[in-house]
Amino acid sequence: MPEALASRISGSHPISTPTRSASRRTMNLSEAVVISASSLWAHKLRSVLTLIGVVIGVAAVIAVVSLINGANQYVATKVFRLGADVFGLSRQPSIITNVDEWLEFQKRKRITYDDYETVRDYCKTCKEVGASLGGRVETKSGVNSLKDTNLRAWTPQMAELYDVDLVSGRHMTEADMRGAAPVCVIGNDLVENLMPGIDPVGKEIRWNNVPCEVIGVGKKQGSALGTSLDNWVIIPLTTYKKEYGNQQDSLRVTSRAGSAAKIQESVDEVRQIMRGRHHLAYGAKDDFAIETSDSFLSLWKDISGSFFAVTIAIASISLVVGGIVIMNIMLVSVTERTREIGIRKALGARRSDILLQFLIESSTVAVIGGAIGVIGGVLVAKLVSVVSPLPSAVQLWSVIGGLLVALSVGLFFGTYPASKAAKLDPVEALRSE
Repeated sequence: MPEALASRISGSHPISTPTRSASRRTMNLSEAVVISASSLWAHKLRSVLTLIGVVIGVAAVIAVVSLINGANQYVATKVFRLGADVFGLSRQPSIITNVDEWLEFQKRKRITYDDYETVRDYCKTCKEVGASLGGRVETKSGVNSLKDTNLRAWTPQMAELYDVDLVSGRHMTEADMRGAAPVCVIGNDLVENLMPGIDPVGKEIRWNNVPCEVIGVGKKQGSALGTSLDNWVIIPLTTYKKEYGNQQDSLRVTSRAGSAAKIQESVDEVRQIMRGRHHLAYGAKDDFAIETSDSFLSLWKDISGSFFAVTIAIASISLVVGGIVIMNIMLVSVTERTREIGIRKALGARRSDILLQFLIESSTVAVIGGAIGVIGGVLVAKLVSVVSPLPSAVQLWSVIGGLLVALSVGLFFGTYPASKAAKLDPVEALRSE
């Protein structure tokens, strides 16, 4: 009957039920979004207070994820620059997390030059083997000086193992190594600070007042986490031993396996060689450390993962607070619009229609807060990268994840107000003033 009456009034054919339902659902969706946005705009201060928790939570997540992703990429490419087929043998791990471990490691035997030669001669699966010592020295040329230079006392193989590229000159050779030649390869910082404007190859510099002839200049690498990667000098390992004698320095032996797939085979072979040289019993623990690029990156990811988990926990508190605020505001909105709900129900709106409307409104509020949070988080991450050495990398999945989290908060905390609105008795609602 109502459809026939509508047909006679409009002079058209009756509208089919499925089309009308689809039209009503579409109108409810768009109408609810418009109503939510209008409500936010009409109550600006309330809207800011409603959104602030979600904005802070999402912004914190986006900023932290961006900074950690950037740091992970940076660490993988510039800090731990060992290739996938390269591993190192040393007296103790490169990273020590507590004093007790450090004290234990000091009791271990040193890695000696004889250990290096044994690994070099007997590791059949190792493609290249080199040895190194390191320290900090002061470098000088004339009246110019540079402090805290990274001294790298290397065998010739180390330059290839660490992919040191030169812009001029040459690397040290086996002849330099055998003769303990007073030669050196220097980084770009030494060129700029000690010999600006001149070709340094063939010139003399001094490290801790020990003279050496510059035979090569390294390619500029920039900095990593605020530390220059160009403040270094490479000398033959034998030259270092000639100047300082047989001190109690422990070598680091670096090896390259035949391929990345065979690195574990080479690690096992070096382990057996060293256990034999140190006369370790079958059940005894290794008294040396073997590290691959994966072990460095795994440790770094554990550290960054712990930091990420703590930050997410803190951000979650903001999201929960934001969700509670959204729920309270939606309850106020239900109270303010009780009569409107009654009229809609009297005109035929079902419980599901009212429930859907308020869920859409709470979700719209949360998603708007999430969008603002995403923008804020990206800006914070970029600002941190500008004012500090910390890099950042914004990932698409983190942006989508932030918006989905905000939507989930809106749906979860909007369910109770929406359910309360849907259950209102239309008669009682119409009586509301």
